[in-house]
Amino acid sequence: MIFNLHTHTCFSDGSSDPEDYIKEAIHQGFDTLGFSDHSPVPFENNFAIREEEVENYIQAILQLKNTYSFMSAAPDINILLALEVDYIPGVTPAINHYRKHNHFDYFIGSVHLVKNEDSGKLWFIDGPDITIYDNGLKEIFSGDARKAVTAYYHQIQEMIVTQKPDIVGHFDKIKMYNRDRFFSEEEPWYIKLVEETLDLAAHAGCVIEVNTRGLYKKRSETFFPGPEVLKKIRLRNIPVTITSDAHKPHELSLNFEEARKVLVDLGFESTWLKTTGSWREVPFI
Repeated sequence: MIFNLHTHTCFSDGSSDPEDYIKEAIHQGFDTLGFSDHSPVPFENNFAIREEEVENYIQAILQLKNTYSFMSAAPDINILLALEVDYIPGVTPAINHYRKHNHFDYFIGSVHLVKNEDSGKLWFIDGPDITIYDNGLKEIFSGDARKAVTAYYHQIQEMIVTQKPDIVGHFDKIKMYNRDRFFSEEEPWYIKLVEETLDLAAHAGCVIEVNTRGLYKKRSETFFPGPEVLKKIRLRNIPVTITSDAHKPHELSLNFEEARKVLVDLGFESTWLKTTGSWREVPFI
């Protein structure tokens, strides 16, 4: 069974119309495709849906869901409507702001911009340009990697507790452009932050995605999260779902087989699929 719950279209920073992803998903034999464009943020940017476009996004996906539900000539495919909601404390709208629409099937909670609580400035840790990561660390956190990484995980912790997302997005993305230059994932303080955050996710009942995008875009040597974090997730029995964070139709299932192998080798027995009403466990065997 193939499915992906993390997909971006032309409504945010994806390349294509939503139906192009559905056609590709059908071609690949997908069971379920979840659309999760970036929620609006209250400043100029080139990655999020504009507030005035949210209703158009909702209606476009609902119309496609309806269309493909009644196409008897087409293979069955379940279409889900979601948002990847950026969490920046005191800046972005709460997930509950979008829950009132009653149309969304789930929410991914993610941190792409890390807030320095002292200055209020934001460090952008994503995107294709490593110099933005490096310069931001230097200018916004004065090069203090431990302070910056601590702010990142504290932001995720606060997101889990206050926003209660269904899925935690790319859990350890803070490592993407680090490449062992500024901090080590083996340092006790880093491990403590990871474990504290996972404990909160377990208590909140969140699903953690195993995001393959860093690997196929060659921006990371491991998935988000990496093997050492996945071991800790397994120990806590936190459910996982494999996602590609696709921004183009052909990316929908990239590196999925490798992700399954990594999870099986670490002792995971299943991944989890969101349906319209609930979560469903999908065994690997």
